[in-house]
Amino acid sequence: MTKPSASHYYEVRGLRHHVRTWGEPRHPKLVLLHGWMDVSASFQFLVDCLERDWYVIAPDWRGFGLSEWERDGYWFPDYYADLDHLLHLIQPDAPADIVGHSMGGMVACAYAGVRPHRVRRLVSLEGFGLGRTAPGQAPARIRQWLDDLRDPPRFKPYRSYDEVAERLKGLNPRLTGERAAFLARHWARESESGEIVLRSDPRHKIANPYLFRIEEMLACWREITASVLWVFGRDSKRGGYLRDTPQQLDERRCAFRDFHEAWIDDCGHMMHHDQPERLARIIEAFIVK
Repeated sequence: MTKPSASHYYEVRGLRHHVRTWGEPRHPKLVLLHGWMDVSASFQFLVDCLERDWYVIAPDWRGFGLSEWERDGYWFPDYYADLDHLLHLIQPDAPADIVGHSMGGMVACAYAGVRPHRVRRLVSLEGFGLGRTAPGQAPARIRQWLDDLRDPPRFKPYRSYDEVAERLKGLNPRLTGERAAFLARHWARESESGEIVLRSDPRHKIANPYLFRIEEMLACWREITASVLWVFGRDSKRGGYLRDTPQQLDERRCAFRDFHEAWIDDCGHMMHHDQPERLARIIEAFIVK
């Protein structure tokens, strides 16, 4: 049975943010943070598989889903500040239990090191950081950023929600037709011209002129006091960590004081779509122990 969700809107640092919730506010809170180009409704299948009574809170990041777009573009540190503001609104007096997927996991892990007293337990679903970079890559990256500003990226429109669903299934062969149809209605909307367009701001695709620096991320992770669980999809082809050597991946793991990990078989990067039942069991076992 699909659990019903409710929508709430908050003014967060000058932008109207949409926050989706499931369950009753009297139940323990569980914060879910979606990844890049995803939306909060994408967690529906995972929420449906949770056995305990939770008050699940899932924001749409700025420029995604039903949240307002930022006209001047997007900078990664803004997500830290948005999360800090949202947690103050929804759970000001106690550390939060947070599950973040991909980009959401990256944001949550860095934030948990910057504000260690605000996070009790943290589950990162393949949010382990981007691929390592070298200073020599900076000129090309800045050049790409300037080119993108001059000719901003766009998303192609679709003729129907069914076409969006087929696109999603093409990206993830494990996605069932029913789930793809559900996601299509939340990832896209009908424009005034009758075309179906994605809800995400295409300016998220503008190159970031700043390189990802693993040393800075590791420094944040070393400050985390919460228990941290990393969850891997056995068949995932996404994530910068895949280009790490075993020693480099261990360096990421060892940055955490209280580190745990779990693997899910027959599962890709979008594990909350591929194996929501298994993922729900893993999350609840870790959060409530």
